[in-house]
Amino acid sequence: MSEPPRSQELPVSLLTDPVMIEACRARDFGRIFQLIKARAGIYPSMIARRCDLTPSRVAEVIAGQRQLLHMDVIERISDGLRIPGHMLGLARRSWETPSSLGVTPRAPAKPTAPAVEPPAAGLPGADVDSILALAADRDLNPSTLDALHSSIADYWRRDDEHGGETLRPAVVGQLRYVVDLLKEQRPAPMRDGLHSIAAELARLTGWTYFDARRYNQARAYFTESLGLAKAINDRPFMANVLACMSLQATYQDKPGDALALVTAAQDQARAAAGTTPRVLAMLAMREAFAHATLGNHSATHTAISEAHTQFGRIGTGDPDPAWVVYFDEPKLIVDTGIAHGRLGEAALAEPLIADALRREHASNHRGRAFHAFWLARTQLQRGKLEEACHTAMDALAPAVAVSSQRVAGHLREFYEQLEPFRREPAAVAFESRLREVLPRQVSGSPRP
Repeated sequence: MSEPPRSQELPVSLLTDPVMIEACRARDFGRIFQLIKARAGIYPSMIARRCDLTPSRVAEVIAGQRQLLHMDVIERISDGLRIPGHMLGLARRSWETPSSLGVTPRAPAKPTAPAVEPPAAGLPGADVDSILALAADRDLNPSTLDALHSSIADYWRRDDEHGGETLRPAVVGQLRYVVDLLKEQRPAPMRDGLHSIAAELARLTGWTYFDARRYNQARAYFTESLGLAKAINDRPFMANVLACMSLQATYQDKPGDALALVTAAQDQARAAAGTTPRVLAMLAMREAFAHATLGNHSATHTAISEAHTQFGRIGTGDPDPAWVVYFDEPKLIVDTGIAHGRLGEAALAEPLIADALRREHASNHRGRAFHAFWLARTQLQRGKLEEACHTAMDALAPAVAVSSQRVAGHLREFYEQLEPFRREPAAVAFESRLREVLPRQVSGSPRP
């Protein structure tokens, strides 16, 4: 039976047209979408569906009212419209190699020397672990819950310092352990405590996937966390999870989803008794991010003002949940700067991000790298090329120290914004240093 036609492919005549090539090189997606509509008969609604964008966003891009800069979105466009990666400055996409050209692995040759026994050969298998777990004493007490909460706090600290990629197996293993404990009959306080811990572990797992830009898995774990918190009517924690999902939606360039999720988070927080001002301040800042991604200046400024008002109401004796303690004054300041930066208000953003970066803890490698690249972007927007490159160069050390695809994405975005200045000495020095410490981050560049 013959293979069905690959209807998703763009016409070769379009992909080889100099106008299309130049539009892709410049990442002029308004022009790209117009050409695809005219030459391939793929209309904006279909473009939106293929690229996981909203139709209104595609219409804004075609009208020149919106630019698409996030690497995640550019990758979705490449994959959804079958634009070869090199045309958009990306690495080769997985679908570009036909399956018929795949290499068939050869049968392994017989070893000439005795095989080395794997290091874990002496460990019991998973089935034996399950049997031993059934036979184990599973009586719980409050100190057990305290120990689990302590391990979660340690996981978050290590996530800030090193990223969640290597941490995730331990977190998932503990999540499964706690969920297994929930299958047994427990007194109400113990059962609720286990639900709370499982919700926190599920959120942390979702966060590690989000930081790795594996958004489908992140959403699945965030949803699981939401359900676990709802089972014990923990509205503040539900608000926390919804706020995480809102932040992820801003990264996916889905500002409408981001705003809906953070609004739901605020509803949950306001409906809960004893919600602290720090929680409300954090949620107001997430709302500011959503409005800024939508390009709504007045709503962004209103949400920023609300965040600062709520933060000013914080008292020393407030019963803040452990998961919101991170939202301190430097975090409020840097997030305010980022919200202004998302609006293109670089003059307002730069001093705020710079001030917060000076006060940030040295061990928070991901935060320092993330915020330094934001500072470099605002400096570049203000025409301060040398300062921007110097700031970005300082960010490379913490970026190397942490495993975070989210940080890597911000690095690539800054690198792409240097395109017009490639021959300037500051840009040359930065690129040289970048190739030295993180060569993979520039491997997909159109001008290596």
